[in-house]
Amino acid sequence: MTDNITLSFSHHGSSHTFDFPPTATISDLADRIYTTLSIPQSHQKLLITPKPGILKYPFPNPILPLTTLLSKKVILLAPLPSELSSLSTASNLQSKSAQRTSALKPATPTRHRDWKKTQDEATYTFSTLLPLSYLPYPQKSHRFLARLRDDAGIKASMRKHKFSVGVLTEMDPAAHTTHSSRTLGLNRNKGEVIERRLRTDAYEGYRDYKTIRKTLCHELAHNVYGEHDRDFWDLTTRIEREVEENDWRAGGHALTDQEFYNPEDGGVDGEHMDGGGWTGGEFVLGGSDSAVPVSDKHGLGRRELMAQAAEERMKRQRDANK
Repeated sequence: MTDNITLSFSHHGSSHTFDFPPTATISDLADRIYTTLSIPQSHQKLLITPKPGILKYPFPNPILPLTTLLSKKVILLAPLPSELSSLSTASNLQSKSAQRTSALKPATPTRHRDWKKTQDEATYTFSTLLPLSYLPYPQKSHRFLARLRDDAGIKASMRKHKFSVGVLTEMDPAAHTTHSSRTLGLNRNKGEVIERRLRTDAYEGYRDYKTIRKTLCHELAHNVYGEHDRDFWDLTTRIEREVEENDWRAGGHALTDQEFYNPEDGGVDGEHMDGGGWTGGEFVLGGSDSAVPVSDKHGLGRRELMAQAAEERMKRQRDANK
């Protein structure tokens, strides 16, 4: 009778010894590991040194005699049975969760983002918003200016006509009101600065949003035409129509129902949009000469206005962090 052979190997630091008939193969070893240690063949790897190295089931040579491994060091590389049980449980839970998700949530199509539109909106817009900090509630004025900038209709028209405006600011009512007239807006140097009358004469009230927006359409037309001629009025009408047609949010989202609306401010006789687009001079902001071209060095040009706007933003950030 031929004596059995004995093969020893280690697994996770534990030593195991199995007896086999002399004709046993490496496949017989894999079967014994499964029946004894409860580790399926599909999870078994044998590190054999020296050569042949790592052998993974079903093995390159499934009939390799075990007698060729007796003088070698054999290490079983495989999870413990407890680890295999945990892996199986987690896999089943994940599979069930995926099935529930698939059943409850139908697949949604991938949203396509119009990058050309996004780029154009960043280019054809109002670069700087500048409320008058010395008047009451400048934060509310800033929100009003932002609402105009973000108005869906205004954005669409500015993209179409490729309008870029350096500064959108508010007008001091006292500087543009006489006994016979009110000025509602001004456009400096074809879009370098647009000044809008947001407030009522009482300063603390704000005018009707859609009236202000319509006046802004008028001022945008001055980016092309300075005089109030037929071409100017035709362009103004087109811009107003484009703004209305693209106003899918009905003029933007109001912060409150009445925040920007003063029903008692219906306008007065002699109210006018502006004196036409004008060029030259500097832009004096917020004084008795506001929006009047001057030649001295005390006026604020576009760079000074944008620097002042940056200072205003920093001040608001500091106040918010207090």
